[in-house]
Amino acid sequence: MVTAADPGETRTSVWLVSRPAPPGRRRTEAPSGLDRDRITAATVRLLDADGLARFSMRRLAAGLGVTAMSLYWYVDTKHDLLELALDRALGGPALPVGQSASGGDGWPGGLKELARGYRRVLADHPWVAPLSAAYPNIGPRARAFDAALQRLMDATGLVGADRTGAHLAVRQFLHGCGGAVRRPSEGDFCLALDVLIAGIEAKAATARAGTA
Repeated sequence: MVTAADPGETRTSVWLVSRPAPPGRRRTEAPSGLDRDRITAATVRLLDADGLARFSMRRLAAGLGVTAMSLYWYVDTKHDLLELALDRALGGPALPVGQSASGGDGWPGGLKELARGYRRVLADHPWVAPLSAAYPNIGPRARAFDAALQRLMDATGLVGADRTGAHLAVRQFLHGCGGAVRRPSEGDFCLALDVLIAGIEAKAATARAGTA
């Protein structure tokens, strides 16, 4: 069984390690028809189908029609694959990381779209929430999501501690309300999101009044 994190195990993120070719082995010896992108996509499919607890390199290899050892040409450990799969899921079409804060609805509309997209990702991939808590989550798609959220926070006009607090409130909302084991209904989620946005708008209005 695969757990999100193994107690006492020290791991380095797959995004922070350059992986040289194994000594004494030529790249041409690698299994044909495989690459890291294909393996990552298969990992996402297997996690969606069977869940995190049943994931194993052997089951993944069987689905790809290769031996388990073949996978280690492309990753060092199962945790590498889980990190890669996590970032792949965060870049799904339901997550509008390219949302511009200058859209017609301004930052509130952009934040609603981003939050709802994130909630759909968690609903489509239940294993994303526990892996997000277990891994540093610093892949390119995760960074794109963070950048989109930062742009929206910039557009609120808040600065200093006010902006930091608003950003923290949004992150806690997304990971708490969106990633809970028993997620709220769509209506309850949207209502809570509206209340959060109203609070940020009120804080921004107070800040503007204080500097006028």
